[in-house]
Amino acid sequence: MLSGDVEAFAVLVARYRDRYARYAFHMLGNREDAEEALQDAFTRAYRSLGRCEDPDRFAAWLFRILINRCRTAGARRGRRARTFVVDEAAVLDAAEEHPAERAAWREEIGRALAQLRPDQREAFLMKYVEEMGYDEMSRSTGVGVSALKMRVMRACERLRGMLTEVQNA
Repeated sequence: MLSGDVEAFAVLVARYRDRYARYAFHMLGNREDAEEALQDAFTRAYRSLGRCEDPDRFAAWLFRILINRCRTAGARRGRRARTFVVDEAAVLDAAEEHPAERAAWREEIGRALAQLRPDQREAFLMKYVEEMGYDEMSRSTGVGVSALKMRVMRACERLRGMLTEVQNA
């Protein structure tokens, strides 16, 4: 593995930072909390390098640490104080409306995501934002594939219902 080599670890940080920062931001809803969770995950990973049993799976091991840090940060802040956003670039690419309508729609999507249970939001973001397969999601979260499929399905149903109400209003 890296055996505590700071320069080698810095290469890994550079490789995974952007992707994992995006995930943390979507889970926690603000840049400061996301940055804190990400830094904490990298620090914990560095200190625990000896516990990474399969160096070829370092990315998954690190992602699991980040998931736990986001869960802890989210639980600490409390459900009501959180606001969630989606990938703005994807929303803008898919939208054809006036910019004001796009902004309002992004807000509604963020509100809808915020109303999901944390486990459903986590599974939805991993599947549709991070584009992870269910096996990878299972390894990262420690949750079974069938449970993850159910969480994604329920998240999609809830989002569809909430966003249909908004669209029909």
